[in-house]
Amino acid sequence: MTAPLTVTGAAARRRRRPGPALWLAGSWLVLLALLALGAGVLPLAAPDAPVGGPNLPPFTAYPEVLGTDGIGRSVLSRLVHGARISLAVSLGATSLAAVAGGLLGVLAAYLRGVAESAIGVLLDAILAFPPLLLLLALAAVVRPGVWTLVASLGLLFVPPFARLAKAAALSRLNREYVDAARALGAGHGRLLFRELLPGCVAPVASYAVVMAALMIMMEGALSFLGVGIPPPAPSWGAMIAAGKDFLAIAPQLVLVPCAAMFLTVLSFNTVGERLRARVDTISGGAP
Repeated sequence: MTAPLTVTGAAARRRRRPGPALWLAGSWLVLLALLALGAGVLPLAAPDAPVGGPNLPPFTAYPEVLGTDGIGRSVLSRLVHGARISLAVSLGATSLAAVAGGLLGVLAAYLRGVAESAIGVLLDAILAFPPLLLLLALAAVVRPGVWTLVASLGLLFVPPFARLAKAAALSRLNREYVDAARALGAGHGRLLFRELLPGCVAPVASYAVVMAALMIMMEGALSFLGVGIPPPAPSWGAMIAAGKDFLAIAPQLVLVPCAAMFLTVLSFNTVGERLRARVDTISGGAP
């Protein structure tokens, strides 16, 4: 009877070990973060200044190993500086949505009644607007920029985080440690921020990693449409939009930022799915 249990335990441990895909995804995200943070000190040309002839192919001149764009700017420099903008918008908007949505969800689960209904109406009102149309409308009213995108995307994705946090809080509301704290005379603040909120952090954080990938795609789509980061600031979406006019003679102008965006989104999804599976395993085994 002990051998099958031992094999099962070993198989479970193997499933919990990070696989090659997770290591590769994590390595790419770490490399991208280091490049984005060090973009200002790396030996790169200015991202908005021409450094050579237009549409130079890759590996024709050092250090412009990725060539130049349609007006002679360094593709490598714009790619690295664009990573800074994409990550700033993605992580900023995700953090805003996670914090605001998490607090609203926990409050709705704890207060119930009129407060829960009011929060539900607010979230439904946000969900009622088509996302792209809402972002386009905000871009038409407010000057586009990094902080505008962070606020707009963060507001747009508050409802999913709120619903996730509410579900997590409801599952913990009647557990023994919450009842014990209530019996000992704990106030509303302690019950909210010491008993309920910490239990919601893990599922919200694992979901936030996946949502960060979606934020990158949304920022790229808005910049591609010309309502995201205004030029000449580098952005992966703006690079794709500018490179599409030279697709026949210089396909690397589209392929390079597309590849960077694809790898980043895939890496965020890979890490997020692993964290979600880990959180589900821990929650399933929690008393």
